[in-house]
Amino acid sequence: MAGDGAARARTGQRNPTMADVARAAGVSRPLVSIVMRGVSGASESTRRRVLQVADELGYVPDARARKLRQSRSALIGVVFRLGDPFHSDLVEDAYASCARHGYEVALSAVTGTRSDAEAALSLLKERCDALILLAPALDAGELSHLAEQVPTVVVSRKLEPASFSVVRADDRAGTELAVAHLVSLGHRRIAHLAGAGVVAADDREAGYAQAMRDAGLDAWIDIVPTGITEADAARSMASLMTRDRLPTALVTFNDRAAIGVLDIAARRGIDVPADLSVVGYDDSRPARLPYIALTTIAQNTPELMREAVALALEQISGQPPREVVLHPSLEIRETTAPPQVDV
Repeated sequence: MAGDGAARARTGQRNPTMADVARAAGVSRPLVSIVMRGVSGASESTRRRVLQVADELGYVPDARARKLRQSRSALIGVVFRLGDPFHSDLVEDAYASCARHGYEVALSAVTGTRSDAEAALSLLKERCDALILLAPALDAGELSHLAEQVPTVVVSRKLEPASFSVVRADDRAGTELAVAHLVSLGHRRIAHLAGAGVVAADDREAGYAQAMRDAGLDAWIDIVPTGITEADAARSMASLMTRDRLPTALVTFNDRAAIGVLDIAARRGIDVPADLSVVGYDDSRPARLPYIALTTIAQNTPELMREAVALALEQISGQPPREVVLHPSLEIRETTAPPQVDV
């Protein structure tokens, strides 16, 4: 096989990488790293298979790259969306979780003019030991490419863990909780202001529809494509108000949309919760303000970030990626009540 490697050098053919070995052997890149470093964590049969594939491909570990990896930066990079209250809570919890393990946090924001890929690239240049991406708008292939370069954890997005780890709350269960709460109060005309194509929208919409069917309210399923901002929700509310009858309750995609609903309701003289009950999603900081007191679905940001950091550290130590799914909870405050009109 040494001759094959020399031939590649003469012809300029790309040398095989650890990611190539992982794909050919049907294992994760971190598991190949474990085998190549000769540390515990892989079964004997897996170790033999990986070494055989590496030999067949002509893979030779890069001593320079290994030496560079051994020089840790003690930085964990976090990619977040600027202006998102839920992400702000997660970032705050990231500092506490990383500090417990002796790590600092490096931040990179996604904005209207700066993509997730650009934000992640800037953290790679900082030589972070791992990246944590909050609900990234990257496809699985892009995330896998990123994970080939650095241990990567995806937060609050439903994806099959491949070369990256995933930690998320069960979004279907979350909207099921919201609908069950409203049904228990006596509501039937319950609409869902959906996220309209954004991360987690499909699962939250599916959870809402399933809960309505479970309650025998198939005929009342009412999904309104909306978005994620207060302005998106305001437009949806304006559309709903052209109907002959408003729903008696709304389950919104997130807290921002719920707060947009509360604003329009106050301006139009709609009493919340007497005329309209509203349930948000995320339990972000604004939802907990006394003058908002939003009933919402909590994702437990401290636990999400504790798990995200733990998964990052596992990958740094050479363990394979995995998924953690947490259970959301219902936080009942002052925006839901039994309907006061004919349902």
